[in-house]
Amino acid sequence: MVEFSMANAQAFIDEDDELDEEPGEEIESAPPLNVGEEREINSNGLKKKLLKHGQGWETPEFGDEVTVHYVGILHDGTKSVSTRDKGEPVTFKLGQEKVAAGLDRGIVTMRKGEGALFTLPSETAFGSSDSDVVSLNSVVQFEVELVSWITVVDVCKDGGIIKKILEKGEMIGPPGDLDEVLVRYVVRVLDGITVAKTSEHGVEFYVKDGHFCQALPKVIKTMRKGEKVNLLIQPQYASVDRDKDSESGVPSIPPSSILSIDLELVSFKPVINVTGDLGVLKKILKEGEGTLTADEGAAVTIRYTAKLVDGTLLEKRGFDGEDALKFITDEEQVVAGLDQAVTTMKKGEHAIVTVKPDYGFGNTEVKRDLAMVPPCSTIIFEVEMLEFTKEKDPREMNKHERIQMAQRKKEEGNLLFKNGKYQRAMKKYEKATDCINEDEHFEDDDQKIVKSLRVSCWLNGAAACLKRNYFQEAIKQCSKVLEVESCNVKALYRRAQAFMETADLHLAELDIKKALEIDPQNREVKLIQKNLKQLQAESNKRDAKLYTTMFARLSNENSSAAKRLKVEETESKNEENVGEINMR
Repeated sequence: MVEFSMANAQAFIDEDDELDEEPGEEIESAPPLNVGEEREINSNGLKKKLLKHGQGWETPEFGDEVTVHYVGILHDGTKSVSTRDKGEPVTFKLGQEKVAAGLDRGIVTMRKGEGALFTLPSETAFGSSDSDVVSLNSVVQFEVELVSWITVVDVCKDGGIIKKILEKGEMIGPPGDLDEVLVRYVVRVLDGITVAKTSEHGVEFYVKDGHFCQALPKVIKTMRKGEKVNLLIQPQYASVDRDKDSESGVPSIPPSSILSIDLELVSFKPVINVTGDLGVLKKILKEGEGTLTADEGAAVTIRYTAKLVDGTLLEKRGFDGEDALKFITDEEQVVAGLDQAVTTMKKGEHAIVTVKPDYGFGNTEVKRDLAMVPPCSTIIFEVEMLEFTKEKDPREMNKHERIQMAQRKKEEGNLLFKNGKYQRAMKKYEKATDCINEDEHFEDDDQKIVKSLRVSCWLNGAAACLKRNYFQEAIKQCSKVLEVESCNVKALYRRAQAFMETADLHLAELDIKKALEIDPQNREVKLIQKNLKQLQAESNKRDAKLYTTMFARLSNENSSAAKRLKVEETESKNEENVGEINMR
């Protein structure tokens, strides 16, 4: 057969990659072939005739290692080459055109166990190095059976970590940086010597902490539970932590070593960053039932233990005949970290919740049932969600129930506001308005009550926002009020306060002016008017100073320019006088 250089093969592959984007590609869009049916399957003229159905729906990709039987047939029916004559299939990497140019593009359409007859167009069929029968531009057919394949992944896209999937895992994963994984592995250098091996049980570690060499966490984040792989790791990713290396008794590995690792991801425990700042982490020991979680406002029943990091037991509920703990989430009935973690749990879920001081007991010493909590302590809760009842969704209520719910949430918000708990008060007001949203139609009598409730919640929400320095949200809440009550003095007053804080002094002045037109004797509005005038005076002083500096700089620049011009004019006159003297 005609030899074909790797450079030419690469050029051919690149050319095909461009051609694959042209109209006429049928692999993805055409219906599956029936046995005995033939079809042109790409724009290069490659034809495929199905001889035997395969298993499942998955197909190999370029870069995978496929194992196939094939028989090559010339245009006159002569058999050119056959793996069946040798009694063993061949294994090669798709994309390198090991058998015949263009054939790999047919194999990527096959399923495991499938048999097919491929007809290669004359301009691309040129045979392989296994036979010298096929000549350039011969029309060749290949009868192919896809025995199996191994998925090959270039993990870092630089050839540094090549992963061969020996056994696919379950549809669970892959793990993330925070997750705790259980793995088994055997590490060898290229001469076959084993340099590291886990016990039969395996080894547990957090992905973010790494283990053995820097390649392992990178690979583990691409795996699924139960997956088994073989890794070929180049030296830049094979460096071993020397301290851990010496402690574990692993033989010294030269820095330039290429490693082969057989790795299995036995299982992993997901770790959820509940608060987004690592202040509360939830490690799931046992998944709960279904998809519903005990969100805010749910009545929950849990059993738990609470310990310090050193293992000191602080309290426990729901064990040894004790009653489980029942509480309403988002009501500050337990520490904030536990409260927030519980709102993410499903019924039956079992988890370890790590709560940092900011979400626990802070920097104060606190007495619990069994021990004292020192200041700035991290608390470890082991929690099981026994049951919960979610707060009824407004969409499941009739209109009368919605109004009642809104009134109750508003009153709860008012109580929280009086106690200085402004953030939680804002949530209550928001839930109240959600119950009676503006898209819902109410009868005339109810509409008056609903409008009053909305206005009250928006105004109170704006007040809470001002306390929390959420000035833009305060402006938004007051504007909602003014859309339905344009002469509401409270809304104008609070919006003016927010405008003053955001340095929108002109807008604040307009709101104050309108409020005093409606209520000229309002003491609170008069007070902020006085504050506004002071802010305007300070702003005017700053502006005057700025303009003075600008004008002074401009004056200096003009003066310098005038001096330069005068010098230039003098020099010019001197040159003219010299010229006149010379003329004489």
